[in-house]
Amino acid sequence: MTHSDTDVLIIGAGLSGIGAAVHLGKKCPGLGYQVFEQRNAIGGTWDLFRYPGIRSDSDMHTLGYNFKPWTEAKAIADGPSIRKYVEDTADEYGITPHIRFNTKIVAANWSSEEQLWHVTHEDDLGARDVTTCRFLFMCGGYYRYDEGYRPDFPGEATYEGQFIHPQHWPEDLDYSGKKVVIIGSGATAMTLVPAMTDKAAHVTMLQRSPTYVVSRPAVDKFANFLRKILPDSWAYSFIRWRNVLLQQFFFRQTRANPDKARDRLVGMVKEELGPDYPVETHFNPAYNPWEQRLCLVPDSDLFNALKSGKASVETDHIETFTKTGIKLKSGKELDADIVVTATGLQLQFLNGVEVSIDGEKRDPGRMLNYKGVMLSNMPNLACTFGYTNASWTLKADLTSEYVCRLLNYMDHDINCLQDHLRHQLK
Repeated sequence: MTHSDTDVLIIGAGLSGIGAAVHLGKKCPGLGYQVFEQRNAIGGTWDLFRYPGIRSDSDMHTLGYNFKPWTEAKAIADGPSIRKYVEDTADEYGITPHIRFNTKIVAANWSSEEQLWHVTHEDDLGARDVTTCRFLFMCGGYYRYDEGYRPDFPGEATYEGQFIHPQHWPEDLDYSGKKVVIIGSGATAMTLVPAMTDKAAHVTMLQRSPTYVVSRPAVDKFANFLRKILPDSWAYSFIRWRNVLLQQFFFRQTRANPDKARDRLVGMVKEELGPDYPVETHFNPAYNPWEQRLCLVPDSDLFNALKSGKASVETDHIETFTKTGIKLKSGKELDADIVVTATGLQLQFLNGVEVSIDGEKRDPGRMLNYKGVMLSNMPNLACTFGYTNASWTLKADLTSEYVCRLLNYMDHDINCLQDHLRHQLK
């Protein structure tokens, strides 16, 4: 067998990559591994995003790993707490020494003759090198880290204020006393609106169309009670399964009875904002529940910001930017010192890596996807892609466990073949 630099090469040291490394160490102790991380820190998404109020939009009993209990009081956690959870996991399980930071994977070529991946990577200075591995495990997420999605807006060149994208939030941004318009209606916008009302003169969320929004307590009192009377692992497992089953039940009910679910979701917002608020305009989407992801707000923070008058919602289309803000198609004008483009991510598959087999380029997007993990005619490669209607890590854990079973099965076959050959040579 041709020698490789490592048995398994894991790409990404975020939530998925650190979890994959722990599963590999626990279930495949005979295999060596390395982790390549293009940035200089552990955490992935939770280290990259630093905008005000950054938090999970899933509970940490399901966003956390299945092997490491979440023990903080808040179930809807802020970004720094999640980043620390991932860092602590890496330290506790001895993953950190295996991580090679500032190492961006550029290309990967499978050699059928050597039965190895040749992975081309570069450091932060642009110097390139090649590492070989028997198995390539892509855990780098589904979007570009260097650039978020930002549409071109009509007349934006005339705007004299400041544009900010949440993916690249300036550490020194001072929005005290400023009028802020946040373009978007997803989880990022829902988080930013209440978080920025502490200093801003006013915050407006400008959306083309509404999103379903649900409030949930940030603190799970029952989970905290269980931890007082049970070991952390028992309490965590119980709450994790409770939440998984409740999520599955809620999802199935909304899909089976969409009209009833819509009435309930919109009705809950009306209960929050009162009879005089135009809920039908701003919080009643044209699509059925769970045709797109629901937005979670902890402790009604978004609704409280709206009721306080420090924030508002506009549902309209942009006609053009002006020197001082945005003119809407309805004719209304929004003054804005700062415009935050919470308009999404630049999606990419397999971290944008150029993949080839024996020097022939392949398009992963045109391959059959097996179990959401492996690709047809792509040997010894797996990728992690979490759920869209549940916490990412639930699927990431399952993916890692599947890959470990596969690796053990493959190693068993190789060992049997080697034993057979040794026997034949005697």
